[in-house]
Amino acid sequence: MSNSGNMNISDKHGMEREYEEMDIKSSNVNAEREYMNNKRYQTPRNTVRIRNYRASVVCLVLLCVLLLTAVIVLCVHSHTNKDLTKETHLLDGWIYYQSSIYFISSKIKSWSESRRYCTEKGADLIIINNREEQDFVKKISADAKVWIGLTDSDVEGTWKWVDGSTLTSGFWYPREPNGHIREDCTLNDSSGWADYPCSDNYKWICEKSLVLYSMH
Repeated sequence: MSNSGNMNISDKHGMEREYEEMDIKSSNVNAEREYMNNKRYQTPRNTVRIRNYRASVVCLVLLCVLLLTAVIVLCVHSHTNKDLTKETHLLDGWIYYQSSIYFISSKIKSWSESRRYCTEKGADLIIINNREEQDFVKKISADAKVWIGLTDSDVEGTWKWVDGSTLTSGFWYPREPNGHIREDCTLNDSSGWADYPCSDNYKWICEKSLVLYSMH
């Protein structure tokens, strides 16, 4: 009887241990399932949207930085070229005034030869647009007679500048232009403008616009 009782007690303990182990295994399985379910759903749509939004913002910021850098580089390059151009021409005897540079010759040539000299330098004979520029020309030429870029060689009496624009108003000396034969080119001196034969030899003034130059 005692042995049988002991065995029943032993079996009872063994069964309890088996039940405990089963409970533990069941708990582990449930925990694992819960972990997998949580892992499956731990990235909801809102999180994905937030990540996409952040990525878009980062890309936009980088693009803005690149564009700003490009603009700065272009501006610096443009101003540097303009300053270097201005400085170089000043060293070569060119004078800076109101976004243009001017060259007053020390030699004398005909109107056509004078213009050729200017165009070979990337400029042209001066176009005088207003009183301020007229006074500036008188100052740098020391009131000497100089060729300017105005002629009626195409149509007599129709005065045009070298850029093709028609003269609307000017600074003619009294009784000028007098329309004498072959006086198709314009000289400027202390008294104003006068028409002269284009073959006569005088000094000249070249002009180059730095605004137009920097755009090329």
